[in-house]
Amino acid sequence: MKAQTTILWPLLSLAACVGCKDSQPEKKMNILYIMTDDHSFQTISAYDQRYIRTPHIDRIGQEGVVFRNSFVANSISGPSRACMLTGKHSHKNGFIDNMHEFDGSQQTYPKLLQQAGYQTAVVGKWHLTSEPTGFDYWNILIGQGDYYNPTFIDNGQRRQIEGYATNVTTDLALDWLENKRDAEKPFCLLLHHKAPHRTWMPDTCDLGVFDDMVFPLPANFYDAYENRQAAAAQEMSIIHDMDLVYDLKMADKADEIHTASEGLERAGRNLYNRMNAEQKARWDAYYDPIIRDFKTQGLSGNALAEWKFQRYMRDYLSVIRSVDRNIGRVLHYLEANGLLENTLIVYTSDQGFYMGEHGWFDKRFMYEESFRTPLVARLPGGRKGDVDQLVQNIDYAPTFLELAGVAIPEDIQGESLLPLLQGKNPADWRQSLYYHYYEYPSEHAVKRHYGVRTDRYKLIHFYHDIDCWELYDLEKDPTEMNNLYADPAYTSVQQELHRELDRLRTYYAVE
Repeated sequence: MKAQTTILWPLLSLAACVGCKDSQPEKKMNILYIMTDDHSFQTISAYDQRYIRTPHIDRIGQEGVVFRNSFVANSISGPSRACMLTGKHSHKNGFIDNMHEFDGSQQTYPKLLQQAGYQTAVVGKWHLTSEPTGFDYWNILIGQGDYYNPTFIDNGQRRQIEGYATNVTTDLALDWLENKRDAEKPFCLLLHHKAPHRTWMPDTCDLGVFDDMVFPLPANFYDAYENRQAAAAQEMSIIHDMDLVYDLKMADKADEIHTASEGLERAGRNLYNRMNAEQKARWDAYYDPIIRDFKTQGLSGNALAEWKFQRYMRDYLSVIRSVDRNIGRVLHYLEANGLLENTLIVYTSDQGFYMGEHGWFDKRFMYEESFRTPLVARLPGGRKGDVDQLVQNIDYAPTFLELAGVAIPEDIQGESLLPLLQGKNPADWRQSLYYHYYEYPSEHAVKRHYGVRTDRYKLIHFYHDIDCWELYDLEKDPTEMNNLYADPAYTSVQQELHRELDRLRTYYAVE
């Protein structure tokens, strides 16, 4: 199937009329791939309405599909992006963790689309250490990028741009669509936002918009990690590891608030120093009273932990508000310029994120909140509604290639989502997913692990300086609090999962 060139679905045709003397050849579908960094599915109202409304992201799903079981192959930024570009698991594309360098000479779907006549562009966060290849135009943030007055590398030339990163990235993408592309050719635009990556610095116009909300603590916020050795060893706890200055903006002018991490404290103050005078004035007007109140309260213990959680949620959601607003700008542009009905639009994140579940922020683990990622897509003339099949970010590359009528190389490990977008339900669709995380020892101290997930069960093996297995029944224990690996009632399930994990490691040629 992968080696075949797929003829575009008849509903996608924009040709005049079949048989007309001067009819034009069928026009290929444009591709707009929008990806944020660390956007949890819990904070998109198409998935969960407890926290925020995201009308523009939701619109993509309402006019297209919402993938209810969307996952990543490696829940960390750079490796996840490499999986997306290549359609291969980390061990095959070579970028297993953020300490490595992505080999830009290898096959990627933008290169294959270029060869098929597409214009390709990437704007925003890249985070793959090497320069982009396979793009006619690239304008990327340096490393993680900055929220305020970010520096971009514009096809090799560095320049700082005044403004807020989410707005600026959107401006650059719209400028490329309006002024830099060849309107006679199909395009593939990768629009990659920094937000909502740590440190969740809101745009000045969004400061305080969630201050009237009190967010309920997740039921397992005070998780004690019984029978889960790797979970107990992590360093991504809101209680213990979320920095007051770096993460929660408590950089007081009197220099009285200090934290255990001198490096993070210094970095937090430097982020503030990037702002111009006007930005600082609006920032100070909001945060200075919060800092004064925090000093007065003198919080400790659970009271401090829960104060940190509320601040985290308010800042994070304020950043999401900007993301959603800017996606609305892009949808409006496409609609106003006659591009909406000839463009596949995909919205996703490079992985999920913890919103206090297990007491955590960040990602990395194969547990649901970071393993899952949001995925909504709008294919003109395509399916509308939910998709329940198990899908993964290695599937994006073959999807875009099949949509463009490009043969899918045999070494691509993902499966095209195009049949699902068209409303089909292939009988031979995958029944399990493989996951592998490698970045240890490193920040947040999440142990190396790999595993398999089916529609109901999950088996994880933590290894390297540890040797632990975990088994979860997601139907009975969706928050993954009860490790069943030693439970005799699940012996047959355990054995079946071991066989499936071995099968997947052989199928994906994991050494």
